[in-house]
Amino acid sequence: MTENENKLVVFGGKQIRRVLHNGEWFFALVDIIEALTDTVNANDYLKKMRSRDPGLNEGWGQFVTPLDIKTTKGKQKLNCVNAEGAFRIIQSIPSRKAEPFKKWLAKVGYERVQEIENPELASQRARELYKSKGYPDDWIEKRMRSIAIREELTDEWKDRGVGEDREYAILTAEISKATFGLTPSEYKKVKGLKRENLRDHMNDLELIFSMLGEASTTEIARTKDAQGFEENKEAAQTGGKIAGNARKDLELKSGKKVVSSEKFIPAGKERKRIKEK
Repeated sequence: MTENENKLVVFGGKQIRRVLHNGEWFFALVDIIEALTDTVNANDYLKKMRSRDPGLNEGWGQFVTPLDIKTTKGKQKLNCVNAEGAFRIIQSIPSRKAEPFKKWLAKVGYERVQEIENPELASQRARELYKSKGYPDDWIEKRMRSIAIREELTDEWKDRGVGEDREYAILTAEISKATFGLTPSEYKKVKGLKRENLRDHMNDLELIFSMLGEASTTEIARTKDAQGFEENKEAAQTGGKIAGNARKDLELKSGKKVVSSEKFIPAGKERKRIKEK
């Protein structure tokens, strides 16, 4: 654990300690309780909350993880929760301070139901979110297209007997390695990213070659009727190589590298790309 990973965030006007665990932020549960209630004893409040909410008590081990947190007495193990766990616990807090969060969760849930019924709404909201962050319209259109191409590829993998998560990650790494000479994790290091989405920090050309690699993989998998992980791995390598050859040809003729260390970060109220020093 590095010093930079053990930070404070503001939540409900209070400071919340957090720690990075397995690539995900976990928050000190007692800090959340103190921020959203008027209790003077957060641990006692938690005991009473568990007793009146059998569902929460039953799934406590799934929500809560003891982790080392820096305190005034040195590092101590405190019960921590990730964002999903925090939202579940907030639902059980009968406090006016928690009401804004409950209303927000209800709104998010309602919007998700709407998106299931009308998938176009998800695309519209994604566009609005990127625009609010300061991304230009032409980049947003490429990003939305890249999302559609990615979904088409993962649907194809699912239909062709590829297991989710781990195998998807391996095949994605094969495409990226053949396209850019870097796996996604290596690419993120080049850009100085940690938990951020890599593609949200790609420039136009990086997105275009990502799309080419994945679209080529989808077409090859269909043409060869690839079945199972190994055959789709070959398709991923071939599809990525097509994009990789195109990238190398462009670099040769333009004299510029496609892979960039630039990333999209906030600058005041606007956002811009800056190069890592």
